[in-house]
Amino acid sequence: MNPTSTPRPTSGHATRRRGRRVGITETKARAGALLEQGAAFMQLEASVLQAAGSQASSSQASSVDEKRPAPGEEHFDVIIIGAGQSGLSVGCHLARKGVKFVILEGRERVGDAWRSRWDSLRLFTPARYDGLAGMPFPADRFAFPTKDEMADYLEAYARKFSLPVRTGVKVDEVARLDGRYVVTAGRTRYSSDHVVIASASYQKPKVPDFAALLDPSIRQFHSSAYKNQAQLDPGGVLLVGAGNSGAEIAMDLAPTHQTWLAGRHPGNIPVAYNGYFAMRLVLPVVFRFVFHRLLTVDTPMGRKAKSGQLSHGLPLIRVKPRDLDEAGVRRVSRVAGARDGKPLLDDGRTLDVTNVIWCTGFKAGLDWIKLPIFDDNGRVKQYRGAVEGEPGLYVCGLHFQHSPSSTMIHGAARDASYVAGKISERMRAAAR
Repeated sequence: MNPTSTPRPTSGHATRRRGRRVGITETKARAGALLEQGAAFMQLEASVLQAAGSQASSSQASSVDEKRPAPGEEHFDVIIIGAGQSGLSVGCHLARKGVKFVILEGRERVGDAWRSRWDSLRLFTPARYDGLAGMPFPADRFAFPTKDEMADYLEAYARKFSLPVRTGVKVDEVARLDGRYVVTAGRTRYSSDHVVIASASYQKPKVPDFAALLDPSIRQFHSSAYKNQAQLDPGGVLLVGAGNSGAEIAMDLAPTHQTWLAGRHPGNIPVAYNGYFAMRLVLPVVFRFVFHRLLTVDTPMGRKAKSGQLSHGLPLIRVKPRDLDEAGVRRVSRVAGARDGKPLLDDGRTLDVTNVIWCTGFKAGLDWIKLPIFDDNGRVKQYRGAVEGEPGLYVCGLHFQHSPSSTMIHGAARDASYVAGKISERMRAAAR
């Protein structure tokens, strides 16, 4: 074996350096000097290393979007609030464009807003007008779907197109923070550059203050809480408000209760609603031409109609005055207040009834939107769904948003397509 390839054994007390032995004391001294030099080097280089690290962190931060979501906050390209026909329609159009979005629905199931309405309710429009983009309504085209059939259709629509709906998520606030919209729902926050408020114009039932002056023995509630005749006490019933809801509920109650319908007559479509002539000629003209194209915010006639409809509602679509008369419904003048605990009409008469249903409409109920988007009447300032002064904020489903058909299925679908197109245009412009 080559002796130079084998190291010599060393002692724990000494080593050899260049032909002489080095003691343990000298070894410790040299080690200490090396440690001191290392510490000095680190102190000398610390400022350089720190500066380099800060520069790298700064460079990394500059490459990240300054509007990135806060910890625990989900970010989407678009947030849609409401999974009714408007919200689902917007979602379907956005899905086709490959946009990342979410639909937040406060109720437990898609379609529950329809399921919660009175039992006998049917849509005013036949099935041929009740389908959304990509999915016709599954019924005879001249049939009038029930409210539950409409609810099930919406649920099936969301399922067919795999729309990202989160149910049971009630939105508490929409605000703007650091140039981006923030939507708060309980303890959860979502952020986006685009938000669509796909809720109906009016969310909170409206009841006059003098309702509290009626005798406590009178059973009273808003039309939004009405389901069927079993809710009422024996005796007469007064429906306050002679629009479509009041007239429809009056027809539902007339067979079992003496019924009064109070309020100004809003007019009506003057032909048999479900007859051959109406189905094939009148309704297409009314729904597709008059309500959809003629009376819009872009025409003088439409702007005049909008002012009247926002104040008084749509004319009676299904129920005619003759139908009310034949059913035994008594029409009376407007309810002006209360006297001796009874409803007081503006002609001075009082009615001795045991039930009152307030068919008096709704308040906007959009006070959870913490943005300056409302006019002096509390209505959203918008054109075809684009909110004035708030780029990236949209509404869909408002009464007369663009025309009278905006609150009908086919009109809401058109408005949704327009809104989705505007969002897509804005996203493309931002990406340039």
